[in-house]
Parts: sequence; C-alpha cells; structure tokens
Amino acid sequence: MKRSSLLRTAASVVLATALACALPAAASADPHGPDVSSWQHIDGTKIDWHAVRESGHDFAMVKATEGLNYVNPFFVQDSLVMRVAGVARGAYHYADVRLSPEAQGAYYSTVVLGINGQGDLPPVLDLEDSRGLPPAQVIDWTHRYLNTVQALTGRQPIIYTYPNFWRTAMADTHEFSQYPLWIADYNDSLGPLPGGWSHWMFWQFTDNGRIPGIAAPTDVNNYSGSGGDIRKLARW
Repeated sequence: MKRSSLLRTAASVVLATALACALPAAASADPHGPDVSSWQHIDGTKIDWHAVRESGHDFAMVKATEGLNYVNPFFVQDSLVMRVAGVARGAYHYADVRLSPEAQGAYYSTVVLGINGQGDLPPVLDLEDSRGLPPAQVIDWTHRYLNTVQALTGRQPIIYTYPNFWRTAMADTHEFSQYPLWIADYNDSLGPLPGGWSHWMFWQFTDNGRIPGIAAPTDVNNYSGSGGDIRKLARW
C-alpha cells in the first residue's frame, strides 16, 4: 500500500475511534448522576469521568458560575472530558440575589456557551440563599434572571432549590411551577413539593454519595424521566 493510502487509512481509523468514544452509551432505566464543583477536586485531583460513566451514571451537574466574578476553575476541564466520556452535562449558576439578575444571566450564558451543544442539559439556576432579602424581592430577581437566560439560550431553565427555602424565602410562591424542578431532599422518599409543583425532574437525594472516579463525597441525583429520554434532553 502506498504511504499516502496508509496515512489516509490511519487517519480514518483515528477519527472513527474518536467519534465512537464520544458517543454516549445507552442510558440506564433509572438515570442518575452526581453534581460537582471545585470541592470534588481535592488538592486539584481530576475527576475520572470515564469511571463515572462506566459505574452507570448517565449525567452530571457541574457548577459553572456564581455571582458576577466566579467561574469554577474545573468547569472547562470537566465539561470537555464529560463529553468524551458520554456523560450528559448540566451546568448551574449559584445565585447571588444582591447583584443584577440580567448581568448574572448573561455572565452564566456566556461561560457555558449557551449550553446548546451535543450532550448539554438545559441551564440550571441554583437558588438557595436569599441573602436576607424579603421574598418579594427574591421572587422578582428570579423572574428576571430566568427570563434573561431563556432569551439568551433559547432553553427553559431548571430551578434547583430545597423545600424549606422555597416555603420561607420564596413565601411558597406558585409563580414558577411551569419550570422544571430539581429538588434537594435527603430523605428516603419525597414529601409534598413546594411552590405548586406537581412533579420533579431531578431529585438530589444525598450529599454524601461515593462514586468511582470522584475522590470526594458528592451529591447524587435521580432523573424522573419527565423531560423524556435523558439523551434526548441532552441533545444527543
């Protein structure tokens, strides 16, 4: 075989192998996965996302941004390897309700590149600290942030919260029940949902899970299937 033919053949094999590695494996019947931030990177340790996927975890949520001046230093690294490993990626913004919701929405949407690539779950707002502000002010902030992110990404955001926060800091408002819910509740079963929600999309059921490939304890979540097949929700 001529050298040029050999090179073309070798290049084709490399490309085919890379594409095969990037394709997600079939999702499990009960999709579940961790959510991580810099805290899971003990002393800079990398997360082995291939080991996470091989242990049966179909997706993961990764902290992207907080406020207006923080980007998770491991966000890009984790995002790239997750995609290669076939782990669907959710990216969340930790809200600082003292600062402009429009600016934070734009900041987050820019960092996550619109969260519209293959393997990307919808954008997520992590809302769990009112910073001492009254419910009416936090509710207004939340509307403005969600509207900004949806306008910039073209995708309806998911709201992450926990029952007691919503019932107190948000006065148990029902104004957001049309948004998908990611609920944090560390009990064996979920009680009544807050805010007029009738169902959840993701349930964070522990903050002390141990998953192969992640050195530190981590939150672990179930996916209810309410958004359809997890691979379709992630645009794979």
